Amino acid sequence: VQLQASGGGLVQAGGSLRLSCVASESISSINYMGWYRQAPGKQRELVAAISSTETTNYGDFVKGRFTISRDNAKNTVYLQMNSLKPEDTAVYYCNLRTYTPYARNDYWGQGTQVTVSS
Repeated sequence: VQLQASGGGLVQAGGSLRLSCVASESISSINYMGWYRQAPGKQRELVAAISSTETTNYGDFVKGRFTISRDNAKNTVYLQMNSLKPEDTAVYYCNLRTYTPYARNDYWGQGTQVTVSS
């Protein structure tokens, strides 16, 4: 599976961006897709995740500002980010996770840079 992330850019504090992640294969049966981020010198952290039943999970720092969604017909997962803060500056990666009886497989997109200026 290949993942293509897009939508990053430079935005002022308080602004919005929408990230998109397009998968090369159908995601309709994929139970876990998510967005992670990594800032310089920091560990990669979960931003948001969504299941096949559209149950969502967010990092504590999101606090209602971001919304993850998926469009199975387009093999795409979105991350709508509002009220952006300078501390949201990071490279954002989309993630697709599959499970077999014996292993968990993670697939990553190439990352898209989000820079929030103060």
